[in-house]
Amino acid sequence: LKAPRVLGVRLSGSLHPWGSPKDVILALAGKLTVRGGTGYIVEYFGEGVASLSCTGMATICNMGAEVGATTSVFPYTPSMARYLRATQRAAIAAAADAQQATYLSADEQVAQSPEKYYDEIVDIDLSSLEPGYNGPFTPDLYTPRSQMADTVGREQWSDKVSAALIGSCTNSSYQDLSRAASLARQASERGLKVAAGTEFLVSPGSEQIRATMERDGIQQAFESIGAQVLANACGPCIGQWNRDENPVVKNRETNSIVSSFNRNFRARNDGNPNTMNFLTSPEMVLGAALSGRLSFNPLVDTLTDSAGKEFRLQPPTGDELPKDGYAQGRDEYRPLLDHQPAMEIPIAPTSARLQTLEAFVPWSGQEFSDTRVLVTVQGKCTTDHISAAGKWLKYKGHLENLSRNTLIGAANAAMDGQVNLVRNAVEGLEPAQGTIPDVALAYKKASVPWLVIADYNYGEGSAREHAAMQPRFLGCNMVVARSFARIHETNLKKQGVLPLVFARPDEDYFIFAKDPHELVVRTQGVSDINEHNPVVSLLVERVRGGNVVESYSVECRHTMSADQIGWFKAGSALNLIASQQGAR
Repeated sequence: LKAPRVLGVRLSGSLHPWGSPKDVILALAGKLTVRGGTGYIVEYFGEGVASLSCTGMATICNMGAEVGATTSVFPYTPSMARYLRATQRAAIAAAADAQQATYLSADEQVAQSPEKYYDEIVDIDLSSLEPGYNGPFTPDLYTPRSQMADTVGREQWSDKVSAALIGSCTNSSYQDLSRAASLARQASERGLKVAAGTEFLVSPGSEQIRATMERDGIQQAFESIGAQVLANACGPCIGQWNRDENPVVKNRETNSIVSSFNRNFRARNDGNPNTMNFLTSPEMVLGAALSGRLSFNPLVDTLTDSAGKEFRLQPPTGDELPKDGYAQGRDEYRPLLDHQPAMEIPIAPTSARLQTLEAFVPWSGQEFSDTRVLVTVQGKCTTDHISAAGKWLKYKGHLENLSRNTLIGAANAAMDGQVNLVRNAVEGLEPAQGTIPDVALAYKKASVPWLVIADYNYGEGSAREHAAMQPRFLGCNMVVARSFARIHETNLKKQGVLPLVFARPDEDYFIFAKDPHELVVRTQGVSDINEHNPVVSLLVERVRGGNVVESYSVECRHTMSADQIGWFKAGSALNLIASQQGAR
């Protein structure tokens, strides 16, 4: 029986006035790294749990994906009941209250002897936990606030903060925003605005939050110091940020931004690979916005008001939930009442943004053969590297156009880490050397199947379905990695791509790092693939001048369940669902 292990995070004490639930997950990411939680359920326990708000726990669980966790859980607490009642779900709260002791909290023996039940335990003392900054370019590079100034100097990071961003799905709860707004009011009362040369952007996480912050004066508090409140949508967090005219982007300058987001991969937010994003709490973002400095520590450093007097920000305060309940905001959804399941939606054939999604071809039932290695990926390769966001998001409804960004952020191990450059494996096929999507498209047109060789934790980051759809569309039949991020591995399975991991990752990966364009791959073990035998072998030949000069047998493993093998055989999960519905 396949089952994840359980990692217990024991929380003790309670957060100090400048502390935030965000600091818990930032510190944990620093301890575990981006792949330390892979294969684990992360369960939080201990007397410190009761001190956290429901939305604070949601922030922590939101970033569980950044450590590779299967999922993250907290026991049911009174703060969860308060949140459910505040959001018109009193009946659910009542039902949960009734089952709290039986099903929604750890068993008594687990609480008494956790070492017997958890596979691993990490201790975090909330009372001594400092605000943290994680980054740049990875969500697990943790620096405590007290060490940030020294680290900025030692690492030669840009101290000037060009933009400070609060919100996103991770940190835009009422508590988050009300606490940050309390700092904004302190600054406004002293005639202080956001630092010159620093943008301050606020992204509400929902229409309900947007309307409530407007009603309760939170939006006005931010605007009083020069903030711009954006639409309640995925904005700069996912790269929908029109910053092209800013000199730091236009000139590809090295610059620092701070955000309360959950991911900070290179070029993710504004398309500039030299923008360094540091993840932190909303309270720390506000301090950076006012000071304009990455090294600024609001716990000990001072600001200068409009009268030239120095002052220190007092610790933030805010409400867990709005005293007057949540405002409902605008009702924007208008259901199409005459919709019929068989209705055809016309799409202009000239549209660059919409295209009918064609079903992927089902698996042939045979072993894969004559498969070429498109690229051997070196180092970190997130879903942003595989399917870039930003300006490309307008093509999410047009798979063919979106596929033109496939793996453009990937570094090629065979070409000294050069990004988005590969050699064509097929003699006479153009281009002989080109971008990864150009060569992949050439293979697709010539009916040449191809695979990707990947490093550790391939596909970390968001659950970006297109990062699996695009390679599949261009003809990828396998991705073979040293290890996968869990969500992306599942997404590959759903699109009919076979994900494999090396049985000997520290040896066999390097076979493919040297002149992979010379390699021809066929499989052994795919034709009778099943959930009981995980072994699939790659039979690899190195061909030069038409002659086989070397051959290798590389043992790999798959992790597919019976249901997932059904997806693979059908060509995709959607294909299987469609066939089952047709049968009914």
